[in-house]
Amino acid sequence: MAITTRQNLIDYCLRGLGAPVLEINIDEDQISDRVDEAFQWYQTFHSDATVRTFYKYQITQTDYDNLYITVPEALIYVYSIFNVNVNGASGNIFSVDYQMHLNDFYGLRNPSSLINYTMTKQLLSTLGVLLNGNDQGIMFSRHMNRVTINTDWTSRLKVGTWVIVEGLQTIDPNAFTDVYNDLTLKRYLTALLKKQWGQNLIKFEGMQLPGGVTLNGRAIYDDAKEEIKDIDETTRMTYSTPVDFYVG
Repeated sequence: MAITTRQNLIDYCLRGLGAPVLEINIDEDQISDRVDEAFQWYQTFHSDATVRTFYKYQITQTDYDNLYITVPEALIYVYSIFNVNVNGASGNIFSVDYQMHLNDFYGLRNPSSLINYTMTKQLLSTLGVLLNGNDQGIMFSRHMNRVTINTDWTSRLKVGTWVIVEGLQTIDPNAFTDVYNDLTLKRYLTALLKKQWGQNLIKFEGMQLPGGVTLNGRAIYDDAKEEIKDIDETTRMTYSTPVDFYVG
């Protein structure tokens, strides 16, 4: 059975815990909270939950006054911004840097030409610092959905200027429903629901039901904690995107 919706995912995980043969004692609101928690964890630590994107944005008067730009909530990490300060140029995509790449691309087939290319790049970088100053870069706040740009807005980011934000954007599961069928997400949500189930039963620990059955919520809770820990460690070591960018 294909898992393509939020409810499909919930039903799959509950069946993994024994439903409908067993009664899984979890409230609907608790289930909804655990699904949200699973997606938040998945989008933060699993590379399959995000996609690299280039978000174009035109500076408004409000941005100019605030000295920052507002980005979509789905943008959770930011690498850099183009072309706030292009070395040796006025700040547009058809700069000296761009023209050098365009004109010299075919000449780089000869390894010896890389020496001249490298020296030219270093010269352009030095000229950029001398003529334009050395900007402090950007600051990204994920929870505020804003990118603060540390540059001279008066000369480089006038109203109407276009900038390109390079970063990571979460994949919308409602638009790309294959996300609901991700193996790691299913395993993690099942473990979270199992932990919630065990936590709900802990207060009845030792209570004997008709037929001699004794509830053991503590064992369910402890097993779930170990499963969550194992999934989390494996995912961070195997599937996480390397941390080499600005994190809000």
